[in-house]
Amino acid sequence: MRNFVLVAAVATLLGFATAVSAGRADQKFIDDAIQGNLAEVQMGQLAQQKAQSQEVKSYGEMLVMDHQANNEKAKQVANEIGVSSPTEPGAKQKADYKELAKLSGPAFDREFAKMMVSDHKKDVRKFEREGKRARGPLAQYATETLPTLKKHLQAAEKLPSSSSASR
Repeated sequence: MRNFVLVAAVATLLGFATAVSAGRADQKFIDDAIQGNLAEVQMGQLAQQKAQSQEVKSYGEMLVMDHQANNEKAKQVANEIGVSSPTEPGAKQKADYKELAKLSGPAFDREFAKMMVSDHKKDVRKFEREGKRARGPLAQYATETLPTLKKHLQAAEKLPSSSSASR
């Protein structure tokens, strides 16, 4: 009987360890998604202020609208899985914003377009992976968000000066 209890306790602990590691991956994904949404909203607002091209300004408008909506969904998912939501972009995103904020006109348009192509390529890959890896609300969020990210990538690749970014 004692061995049975010990085996059951070990099995429970191993199951708990597996659940915790899955929980960490889930939390990292949703944290990254929320920070990414917050950063994209800020970048979109910056594009509306600093871009020379009307296409870049319009793209910025689309970013703000879509990523605000995506962030509301991401925060709901975070709440459903019991994790707290970040309230600001990550350190790298803040640094990218600072660098971009120093530019204006054609230089801004060019760097912004490159950044959006690169960023959205990474996001598409990350959300595709998460849609396959995760279960429940996280998988649903990743799968439902993917078309928007792909739309943003395609639009970014068509921005003036982005041709060098997509190669």
